[in-house]
Amino acid sequence: MENCQKILQQGLQSLEIKSDTEQLEKLLAFIKLIEKWNKTYNLTAVRNREDMTRLHILDSLTVLPFIHGNRVADIGTGAGLPGIPLAIFLPDVEFVLVDSNSKKTRFVQQAILELKLKNVSVQHSRVENFKPDTLFSTVTMRAFASLQDIMALTKHLIAPAGILLAMKGQQPDSAEIKALTTSHSIIQLTVPEVEAERCLIRIEGVAEHG
Repeated sequence: MENCQKILQQGLQSLEIKSDTEQLEKLLAFIKLIEKWNKTYNLTAVRNREDMTRLHILDSLTVLPFIHGNRVADIGTGAGLPGIPLAIFLPDVEFVLVDSNSKKTRFVQQAILELKLKNVSVQHSRVENFKPDTLFSTVTMRAFASLQDIMALTKHLIAPAGILLAMKGQQPDSAEIKALTTSHSIIQLTVPEVEAERCLIRIEGVAEHG
């Protein structure tokens, strides 16, 4: 894990994220857990722990400066990404990690227990069936569908002043962006030691949309 630690420390420095020993230890323990469970649960296609550090942990943490408010839903969290790395750095923010795959939510529940994350809970549910008692100030979601579809899927979860953070690889085409009728911004992200393009679409006013 020494290599992973170096990649993490350099990556966090490059992202200008301050970390303490406990946070680093939790991130490394999380990588070990993903690696261990991946053998039977197929949580992620990434098999190499150094690649996991870059493509999962540092990639998740690029979103950290854009989290708004004190209640966050991570929709389609998979192996707990970006939710768990973000929760390690935002202990005062409540995170709810949602996924419809029961194997993945079982893993996330185990990770929450082993990492002793008191600010994280998990929901095994499809996004459209998830009905929280309290709305969220931020909803994060990997943009696997069009931005319009993602807004339609998540608008019932977002508080009136809340935001949607849609994580994408390449920047969406201009037609998809032009179709957005609410206030939005496109943020280019750079993941340390990762060449691939990354961007974040921050959308406001989703709760009132449609």
